[in-house]
Amino acid sequence: MIVAGVYSFNNGKEVIEAQYATELREVEQVIAAVDSTQCKTKPSREKTMPGKTLYSPRALNKTFKREFEARAWQKHKVRCEYPAEYYVPGYVSNASSKGAFREIDFVKNRVGVEVQFGKYAFMVYNVCAKMTIFHKMGVIDAGIEIVPLKVFVDEMSTGVSYFEQFVWDLEHRGIADIDIPVLIL
Repeated sequence: MIVAGVYSFNNGKEVIEAQYATELREVEQVIAAVDSTQCKTKPSREKTMPGKTLYSPRALNKTFKREFEARAWQKHKVRCEYPAEYYVPGYVSNASSKGAFREIDFVKNRVGVEVQFGKYAFMVYNVCAKMTIFHKMGVIDAGIEIVPLKVFVDEMSTGVSYFEQFVWDLEHRGIADIDIPVLIL
């Protein structure tokens, strides 16, 4: 694969290049090592693409995982404890936080990386919530979000979001005081 788009959210590009150049080089090596043609294995069930073979998000994620782990990047997982104190008086919940967790795909030297070949909401959540949470927990200081371009998404199942859409929304959302520097590739 190649990096065909670069967007700096909250000075993400500048911060990553200045403070985490080694980690950025590794991320670029991972992307270059992923042979996406080997992940074009999903038979289409789309009405608009009958009989077509599509890129498989699961296969892509598995390949990225193997490449990141080979470079000693590790997922970081935290357990969630859900408070019951916010329920209204008299309400009894059977909800449990047992087994609940949040995780970031890869972390190394305080850089968090998310690889996203899923629905649009996950891209926004990763950058605007999850990375902020892991920063507040002292796990990361900056992030990198790897997403597909529209031309790549056109050969995937419907509903997968893409770089151009994500950048447009981030540009129009603006930056909040809790946002961390994130490089979108």
